[in-house]
This record gives sequence, structure tokens and C-alpha cells, in this order.
Amino acid sequence: MPRTYQEELKYIERVDDYCFRIKKEFQPNMQVEGEFYANSRLQHLMFDELRIHSKGSVGGFLPAVKQIANVAALPGIVKRSIALPDVHSGYGFAIGNMAAFDMDNPEAVISPGGVGFDINCGVRLLRTNLFEGDVAPVKEQLTQTLFDHIPVGVGSKGMIPMSARDLEEALEMGMDWSLREGYIWAEDKEHCEEYGRMLQADPTKVSARAKKRGLPQLGTLGAGNHYAEIQVVDEIFNKQAARRMGIDEVGQVCVMIHCGSRGLGHQVATDALTEMERAMRRDNIVVNDRQLACARINSEEGQNYLKAMAAAANYAWVNRSSMTFLCRQAFAKLFHSTPDDLDMHMIYDVSHNIAKIEQHMVEGRQKTLMLHRKGATRAFPPNHPLIPVDYQLTGQPVLIGGTMGTCSYVLTGTDKGMQRTFGTTCHGAGRAYSRAKSRRNLDYLTVLENLKQKGISIRVASPKLVMEEAPESYKNVTDVVDTCHGAGISDKCIKLRPIAVIKG
Repeated sequence: MPRTYQEELKYIERVDDYCFRIKKEFQPNMQVEGEFYANSRLQHLMFDELRIHSKGSVGGFLPAVKQIANVAALPGIVKRSIALPDVHSGYGFAIGNMAAFDMDNPEAVISPGGVGFDINCGVRLLRTNLFEGDVAPVKEQLTQTLFDHIPVGVGSKGMIPMSARDLEEALEMGMDWSLREGYIWAEDKEHCEEYGRMLQADPTKVSARAKKRGLPQLGTLGAGNHYAEIQVVDEIFNKQAARRMGIDEVGQVCVMIHCGSRGLGHQVATDALTEMERAMRRDNIVVNDRQLACARINSEEGQNYLKAMAAAANYAWVNRSSMTFLCRQAFAKLFHSTPDDLDMHMIYDVSHNIAKIEQHMVEGRQKTLMLHRKGATRAFPPNHPLIPVDYQLTGQPVLIGGTMGTCSYVLTGTDKGMQRTFGTTCHGAGRAYSRAKSRRNLDYLTVLENLKQKGISIRVASPKLVMEEAPESYKNVTDVVDTCHGAGISDKCIKLRPIAVIKG
């Protein structure tokens, strides 16, 4: 018999001002406890979703709290199933959920639902030596130039020449392909997670259908919550760390690019889910939710997915690199300069939909783990061997994209985050309302007018879809970031304010 809301609450306890624990009895077969981070305002969204579900609502995804607990029931999981403050319901795993699986445990699994359909969706931040006063007189022209240079929208096709052979090489080489072809600077690789290339990528594990979808889309932004924004430094919280990133003062202009692996990544995930359902029947893997389809990490299906996912991740890095090239060209054209003279260096590139093998301490012992980060960002602390020399003293830059027209943040990783969340923090604002509810309740003309009132230039390929990405559809990104900062799992460094938005 379903439990009442009050009965459900007995299994959730507050750990501190920012953290809640989900007891192992909350859902069947939980191997470990669940945990989610939320401040006083964000927690109401979590509990309201659970309360509505307890009344017997049907349709849609399970509440995020239930999804966190279901992940805690997957074979081979260690420590806890952890959700960051931007968590919201998704396919299988909640978006904003991370989980680690013991590679030494033969039962441990890998799940496409723990990575997401947009494999290696991520954020890249470029700095410039321009200031708001330099851009203000030509802001509309610059916005239009960016819109003209970067293909956007559903079904958009790229401007980067790409043959079938080029695609095979890009899937294997990642940003090394972009460097060879002259689309990026050598230092861009140094400032990218995994140096822009996952070495286990195997293009032969990517289906012909996935390649067909990906071939025309390289160097395109796509639609949904993806964007390119011209931003201005609004506030600096840590001057030393900001200076290491090349950010010296308020008013400096930056460019943020948020996109992923387009149709190719979606097809890789779809193909893997079909394979894994067969593997689950063969290996008698039991899960609480069929959307958590998975396979043993070392099974043929598990390895096939890992190699195909890595290839899709490489595609995403090449995609962001291609748009970096187009963005640099757009700025150079308008300001009659060169990208180098405009100091358009890449601060960092982070992934927030990916699975990776990492070394972490678990119960006092170093273990090799398969980290699933879905709507969650790696945030390694100072002195970690996997972050660039430039950031060894400050910690890894963590890029937190806001919603359309709201601020974004740059955070840095912390030692406490390494201990509490496997070096993981939030990725953005996180949805508060579904896309369907946003379309029903918001008017696109009102959304566009609100942006105009804030002095934000906007170019959008599908104006009637902007309601889905309106600030009202999301949690407050400042609440999300303040929760991570207050919990100590990442530190605030820079706040960025948008002055122009390019969307699909």
C-alpha cells in the first residue's frame, strides 16, 4: 500500500543546514543511503514534489527524492547516492544526481540514465580584454554577428567542413582533431576537462544512425537550454583565483557556450538502452525503475557503451571547439582585430553529463570508481593532479550556467567537496517546472519583453519556445550556488551577468 506524505517524511532526516539524508528503508533494495543538498527555499520544491506524488498523481517522472533512492539501490554503488541543489526529475537518474560504482566489484554497473541523452553536455568560458563600455555601442551588431556565425535551432547544420572520415577521426581524437585542423589554440586543450579527449573512445561502437545524425550537426548550438551568451563580470568573490583565470576587474566581457553532443549523443544513449535491457535479463540485474537500465561495467554491453559514450564526449568537445572558433571569428570581425589581440583565451571547459573512471578515497582506502555525473560538474580541489598547472593553487574552475537572462557563476573546487561528493558540485539552476507547464503558463512575448527591459539583446531561432527556458521555469541559480558554497563543496569566485543571448 502506498505511503502517505507524512510516512514518507520519516525516512528523510536533516543532516545540517544544507544537507538531507534519505534512509536505506525509503525504497526497496537500497545498498547505501541517499543524500541531497538544499537550502530553506530549495527544499520546499523537493518536498512539494514528493507530497504531490504521495497523493497518487500519475504520469511524468518519479519525484527526484525517489529517483535518488532508486539509484542507491543499483549494484556496486559506494558511499551514497548524492544530489546537488539543482536536482530535478529526469530519465532514470534525477538531473543533478551523481553516483560512484566500485570498479573492483564484478556486480557494479554503468547506466546510460546516469549520464543522460546529451552526452558531455557542458559549458565553456572565454575571456576577453574588452569591457562593457567597449561592447555597449555595438551590442546589437555583435549579437547579430554571433547569431550569424553560430548555427542554432533544432535540425541546424554546421558551417565546419566535415566528411565521414573527418567524423571518425573527431570521435576518436576529440580536441586533438580540432587542434590539427586549426580550429583551436594549443592551450585550449590544457584548460579542458580530460584535456578534451577520452582515450577509451572507439568510433566503431557508435552506430551508423548516430553518425548520420552527428555528421551535419558539428559546430551547431542546437535548441533547448543550450546557448551562447556575452556576459560581463558583475562581482568578484575571490580576487586571487579570478586573477589566475585572467579576470582582473568588474565589467570585463566574457563569452559562455553551453551545448553538447547533439543528435549523435542522443542516439548513442538510445542504442545502449536497448542493448542493456537484454543484458539485464541475461544477468538477472534487478532495478527499482526500468529507466535505470544498466549493464555490468565489465560486460560486453557495458564496455561497448563506455567506448561509444567516450566517442560522443569527444564529439561534444569538438562541437564546443568549433563554436569557439566561430565565436572568436565573430568578435575579430566586428572589432577589426584578431582573437589573440582580443585576449580570447579559454578559462575552462567542464562536462556535466558524463561517466568517468576516477580515483577516490572510500572509507580510508583509495578505490577506482566509475563516476556517473548527470547534471553535475566535476570540482577538483587545489593541488589535484588532474587540473591544469594554472589552477593548482586555486582549484579547478567550475562553470555554472544560469538560465536565459539570469546570472552565471564561476566556482572553484574544494577539499571538502572531494570528501563529501567525490569532487562534484552543481551544474546550473535546475528546472522548477516542466517544459509543458512552462509553455502553458508563460507567454513568449512577455518573456522577450522582460529580457529587453533588462537591457539584454537576444537572438532566438524559435521564439515560441523561449517560455521553456524563461527564468520562471527554473530554480534561482543564486540559491543553488549559495547552497554549494555554504555546504563547502565548492567556493564562489566570479558572478557573471548576461548582456546578450543566442539561443535555438
